Amino acid sequence: MRPSTKPSAAPVVSVVTPAYNEAENLPLLYAELGKALDNEVRWEWIVVDDHSTDATFKVVAQLAAKDPRVRGVRFTRNFGSHRAILCGLERMKGECAVVMAADLQDPPEVVPQLLAKWREGLKVVWAVRAKREGVSPWSLMMSRLYYFMMRRFVGLKDMPAEGADFLLLDRRVAEALREFHENHFSVFAMITWMGFPQAGVVYDKRARLHGTSGWSLEKKLKLALDSIVSFSYQPMRLISGLGFFSVVGGGLWLAAQLSEPAGLGEDWTRFAAVVLLVSGVQWMMLGVLGEYLWRALDEARRRPRFLIEESTE
Repeated sequence: MRPSTKPSAAPVVSVVTPAYNEAENLPLLYAELGKALDNEVRWEWIVVDDHSTDATFKVVAQLAAKDPRVRGVRFTRNFGSHRAILCGLERMKGECAVVMAADLQDPPEVVPQLLAKWREGLKVVWAVRAKREGVSPWSLMMSRLYYFMMRRFVGLKDMPAEGADFLLLDRRVAEALREFHENHFSVFAMITWMGFPQAGVVYDKRARLHGTSGWSLEKKLKLALDSIVSFSYQPMRLISGLGFFSVVGGGLWLAAQLSEPAGLGEDWTRFAAVVLLVSGVQWMMLGVLGEYLWRALDEARRRPRFLIEESTE
């Protein structure tokens, strides 16, 4: 591939890639993007380095020096892949954007299929995973549970049941995302919630070629909490229901105990167990309320969602 050094027309598609410790994978992904897109469409590649500890940004800078279609920025610290995606979308020049990871699990040859659906008038096209190579049964089970919860409990029924983090979105969708200023969110849940016309293209997700995933259990749990709290008040209704049944159950138990000749004096162990159980439920309720309260406080601070340390531009 020999990129032209002459000024070119605006790109049709902007490929946005969040990257964390992907120095080995980026040159390979760049080559695959060229093979898949050079003869198909005008494109650019925006890589957002989420404060990697390896040479990720150095590699991006080297690619950008050789090919003007490549651009990159580096965060001042690790802000997370969803904020990196938003950062890339804010810098897109194309008529649409393709969001894909840097780990080579998402094959670039699927992008023309996404573009074909987009040209039919769809604003969001998901690359829906049919198979996932190199993923443990535990991870698959937890992923399916998360998407089941998002579809049934949170109410985002258009979200792909098998999950999707590789997608194409129209420029209008990307511009609409800029109107949201939340700090705790799932960008994919947000895109689903907006309600633009959506469709899916099925593909097989490959195994990671180099490195290890930066998605720790802690980050996955935080994403699950952010997804629920940002889009649903069901946890608040749940704790209200628990409180109601606790009051009714406690009242019935007390009435039953008082109706016995011995009263409460000889049954203190059961009484203590009930107190501990009710106290545990109350602590859980306070935890749920605290999650909502903390996010409200954090949003009120109006801190920037990310800060940029370096840029190739």
